[in-house]
Amino acid sequence: MTSFVQANDPAVHLGVQRVERAVWATRNLQFGGKDMRGAASLLLAAGVSALMVVASQVVDAWSDGHLLAAWMLLWLVAFASMALLAAPARRSAALLARGVRAWGAARARAAEDERTWNAALHDARIMADLSRAMNGIAVEDARRYRF
Repeated sequence: MTSFVQANDPAVHLGVQRVERAVWATRNLQFGGKDMRGAASLLLAAGVSALMVVASQVVDAWSDGHLLAAWMLLWLVAFASMALLAAPARRSAALLARGVRAWGAARARAAEDERTWNAALHDARIMADLSRAMNGIAVEDARRYRF
């Protein structure tokens, strides 16, 4: 007696697909104008909420007769912190984006250098070009530091 089995199992693990999509999405992140506004808003919200927690802890120590003053103080802290922390949050978000961009560029340069070096290990012409270039850079550095 002959029987056939048809297994409909996926050829790729679904968890691996999710991780690959997440990695692809993070590689394609663009830090620009709209993303900077979102990051600055997130930093501003974090700073304001931290100040609100501190103000709430201070107000909780007051007696019950000062609830209106406490409420007014909390709102004053909220609006003042939003006004005072908006520019620093924007600057720190821009600094963070520049740092991420520079880090990505440095990683790309390092990967390109690694590929060039691996190619030079297998091709004598590329190694000779690299040697001449590095020798020329060394000669220029030596000339620059002569007295």
